[in-house]
Amino acid sequence: MDAQALYALRDVAGVPSHPVLFLVLGVLTFAMHMFAVHVMLGGAALTIKGALSSDANWRRLANTMLSTAKVAVSVAVVIGVAPLLFVQVIYDPFWYTSNVLSAWWVIGFILILCVAYLLVYVFYGKNHDFTTAKTRCPGSMILSLALFLVVGLIMHTLTNQMLSPNEWMTWYAPNGQIDASGTQLHSINWARFAFMIVLAAPVTGAWLYGYRHYISVRDDSDKEYLDFVANLANKMLNIGGLVAILLGAVWMTTLPENQAAFATNPLVYLTALVLVLLTLVPQILGTKVNKGYAAYWLVAFAFVAIAVVAVDREVIRWVALVIESGYNPMDYPINMDWYSTILFFITFAVVGGMAIGYLLTVAWQAGQTSGTYTPSAAISRLGDWTIYIIIIWIIHYFAVGFWVWAQ
Repeated sequence: MDAQALYALRDVAGVPSHPVLFLVLGVLTFAMHMFAVHVMLGGAALTIKGALSSDANWRRLANTMLSTAKVAVSVAVVIGVAPLLFVQVIYDPFWYTSNVLSAWWVIGFILILCVAYLLVYVFYGKNHDFTTAKTRCPGSMILSLALFLVVGLIMHTLTNQMLSPNEWMTWYAPNGQIDASGTQLHSINWARFAFMIVLAAPVTGAWLYGYRHYISVRDDSDKEYLDFVANLANKMLNIGGLVAILLGAVWMTTLPENQAAFATNPLVYLTALVLVLLTLVPQILGTKVNKGYAAYWLVAFAFVAIAVVAVDREVIRWVALVIESGYNPMDYPINMDWYSTILFFITFAVVGGMAIGYLLTVAWQAGQTSGTYTPSAAISRLGDWTIYIIIIWIIHYFAVGFWVWAQ
C-alpha cells in the first residue's frame, strides 16, 4: 500500500506527546498485561485440574489458583486497556483498519470477555473450598478458560491484520467483490498464537515457586504440600519452557514476507537465551530456589522474559510497518498536551502506586500470619488514604470535564 495513503489516515489532531513515549509505554504495559494473562491462564488451568482431581494436594492448590485466576483476570483486563490505547495513538491507520475488517469480532470480543469473566465468578461462587466439598459446576470454569482463549485469538488476529496493509484490499474485496460484513478473521499465525499462550506454563511455574515460599514461612505450613508445589512448578518451568521455545522457533519460520527480516535479528537469540535461562533456573539454583527471596526473584525474571517478548513483538511491528511499508510513527505531528501527560503519570505513580502498595503490604503481612490477620494502625491509615486519593481523583476528573464542557 502507498505510504501516503497511510499517512492520510492519521488523526489530524496529532498526538499529545512525543510518539516515543507511547511506543515505550505500549511495550511496558503490554508486558504487564501479558504477565497477568499468563498467570490467569495458568491459574485457571490448574484450578480445573485440581477441581477435577481427588488428590488432596491438587484440591488444596485449586483453592489458591482459583483466587489467583480471579484476581489476575481483573488485573489483565484493567492493564490491557493501556497498550490498546497506546497502539491506536501512533498506529491508528493500521489498528482501525484491522478493526473495521473484522468489526463483528471486535464487538464480539467485548461480549465474549464479559461472559468469560462472569463464568469465573459463577464457578467461584459455587465452590468455596475444594478440600471439604465436592466440585460444583466445573463446566463453567472450563468454558471460561475456552472463551478467554477465543478472546486472545481475536486480539491476536487484529494485531496480525494490522501488520499486512498490502493484503487489506484483498480481504476487503476478495475476487473483486466487496465484503463489508466484517465477519471474517483474515490473518492467524497459529505458531505465534500458541507461543504466546504456552508461555503461561513457565510463567505460572515461576509464580508457583513464589507462592510456595510465601506460604512456607507460616507456622502451619505443610512439607508434603510444599514439595508437591515445588515439583509441579519445576515441571511447568522445564516442560512448558521447552515447548514455548520450540513454538517460538516455529513462529520464526512462519513469519510473512514483510516480517521475515526479524528472524535473523539478534533479539531472537536474546529471547531464546532468556527463555532457556528461565527454564533452567531451578536446576541452576538447586535447593536455593526455595530459600530466602530467590523464588521472588524468579517471578521477577519471568516478567523480564515476557518484557523481552513484548520488545520482540514491537520490533516485528516496526519491521512490517516502518521498514516494509514506509510508515514512520516517530514523525507524527505533536500537539503537546502537558495536562494529560502529567495526569497520566500522576495517576499511574501516585493513585496506582498507593493502591498497589497497600494491597501488596496487606497480602504480604497476611501471608506471614497464622490465623486471622489484623492490620496495624499505619496500614489502616494507608488504606484510608488510598481511598481518599481515589475519591479526589474521581472528583477532579469530573470537575475538569464539566469545566471544559462549559467553555
